[in-house]
Amino acid sequence: MNIAIASGKGGTGKTTVAVALAQTAAGPVQLLDCDVEEPNAHIFVKPEACITHAVNVLIPVVDESICDANGKCSEICQFNAIVSLKTKAMVFPELCHSCGGCLRACPTGAITEEEQQTGIIETGSRDGLEFVMGRLDVGQAMSPPVIRAVKKHTKQDALTLIDCPPGTSCPVIAAVRDCDFVVLVTEPTPFGLHDLILAVETMRELGLPFGVVINRSDAGDRRVEDYCRDEKIHLLAMIPENRKVAEAYSRGESITTAVPELVPLFRSLLEKVFELVGEVRT
Repeated sequence: MNIAIASGKGGTGKTTVAVALAQTAAGPVQLLDCDVEEPNAHIFVKPEACITHAVNVLIPVVDESICDANGKCSEICQFNAIVSLKTKAMVFPELCHSCGGCLRACPTGAITEEEQQTGIIETGSRDGLEFVMGRLDVGQAMSPPVIRAVKKHTKQDALTLIDCPPGTSCPVIAAVRDCDFVVLVTEPTPFGLHDLILAVETMRELGLPFGVVINRSDAGDRRVEDYCRDEKIHLLAMIPENRKVAEAYSRGESITTAVPELVPLFRSLLEKVFELVGEVRT
């Protein structure tokens, strides 16, 4: 089972929830940190025996001695990653999606592809928890290739928890794709409600089952609860404000270690998710 933990905005406690669920789950479990632009789950998991792998993408290279500037490559590229000038074609690697369309469209064979590193993946484990983290290289613009590389480590015989990037753009889509369930973490504030609505609309557009967790539930108002009730959205858990959690976070400690009395809450949260996934599958 693949469960994604996402949020409409940053700072809601998404990583805190993801790590807590991974550390309280029974049986084989792995945590994939797909927030590759700013991964931080490793701070709390503290994986050991880490192995690093490079993530490469294919970028077009133009042989100017063969190129006749016919413009076919520029016509097929939907991202303006290659532009045909009067005498040659110019490539903008930061815009390229590595689809290979320009290579196939070129009638003169002037375009080839070469690998370019766009990020790294680190794998390790701690206390039976398998951990995989992606990190986008500085200066790289697109994170989905790294996210997809991280998700290739998903195991079919384990519970896989995916810590997603915040927001509702392409990186999030890449992270939640093919997941069995999405846990949306929000906070009881106007900003939290606004971005939760965007996240809910995105999940519905993708046809993915989801539920909501309200973090710091007693630190705001009831508008998020009212929204979930009116929209018939499953409210999976409400995590109360607790200074110990904030203090533990600042020290790089997980919530289950700092506040063990919250462990039953996260176990109950997982059980609710399992039940909802079972209902969808039947």
